[in-house]
Amino acid sequence: MGRRTVTVHHVRAVLAGARRAGFDLVPLLQEAQIPPLLLGDDRARVAPAQFARLFRALYRTTQDEFLGLSAVPSRPGTFAMMCHACLGCRDLGAAVERAAAFYGLFPGGPELALETGGGQARFTVRNDFDGDEERFLTECVLAIWHRLCSWLVGRRIPLEHAAFAYPPPPHRAEYDALFDCPVRFGAGRTEAVFDARWLTAPLVRDEAALDAMLRRVPFDLLSRPEYGTTVAEQVRRTLTRRLRGSPRLPELGEVAARLAVSPATLRRRLRQEGTSFQQLKDDVRRDAAIAGLAEGGEPIAELAARLGFSEDTAFHRAFRRWTGTTPGAYRIAAGG
Repeated sequence: MGRRTVTVHHVRAVLAGARRAGFDLVPLLQEAQIPPLLLGDDRARVAPAQFARLFRALYRTTQDEFLGLSAVPSRPGTFAMMCHACLGCRDLGAAVERAAAFYGLFPGGPELALETGGGQARFTVRNDFDGDEERFLTECVLAIWHRLCSWLVGRRIPLEHAAFAYPPPPHRAEYDALFDCPVRFGAGRTEAVFDARWLTAPLVRDEAALDAMLRRVPFDLLSRPEYGTTVAEQVRRTLTRRLRGSPRLPELGEVAARLAVSPATLRRRLRQEGTSFQQLKDDVRRDAAIAGLAEGGEPIAELAARLGFSEDTAFHRAFRRWTGTTPGAYRIAAGG
């Protein structure tokens, strides 16, 4: 229930390569249990499980690790071979350098670079992928690289910031959640910046752990774990846990006490992070509602009550505001 839903902008972006190649998108969406009509509504969102199914269907259909989003495909198994090549490196810096050199062997692939200076390390994606009009592949490369590096050293590597060499898209708010750091647009290059001391961290994974991880890629590497590093994440985690056992979400004062701060301080910190207590409550209920409708057979009235709505009509109004459609229509279209 606690996992974040995915904006329809990312659904459209991941489908762009298959659409350009002439594949019929409807069977792919149906396999993922994503209603095709949702693609036309900018407010729509899908459950993580739906997006993961779509990713797998596209991977199988395109036989391309880049999902048709680059002019030159990446054969299945390329990413796994890169990971195996990096596993024997002495530290993270050597592993990142080897990964960049590995992909440099493939024309049309990502042009990656690692630069250091002033105590900072910069991992850069230097090229634009032909055909990646929504920059989804570029952003995936940056996000997957960060998750992979954190996995290799067994600890989350905090990013100082992420920068993108293009203007902010309409769904700009999604980036803070994806990268868990300040995000800049209109920069001179696309990069992720972190403390250079992480480059000396030893790798702690072995072949068995790598094989297990590779069975879950790429979606698990794209799904950012919630590390609880921001106040918003701590509040969201508290709300999500409460909703699993009770339809009544705690009030701001109760959550503030749990976090050992005053209500005014909690409001201020959430505002500094670009959100609010009410927004987080709405997001938690929205994500739980979408997951419940897409993945379960619970009657809508019971789902509404479990999420804390006193009346079905209030749930219907809220769901339409969140997604642009009704709970019943969403469930029918998703095959739930």
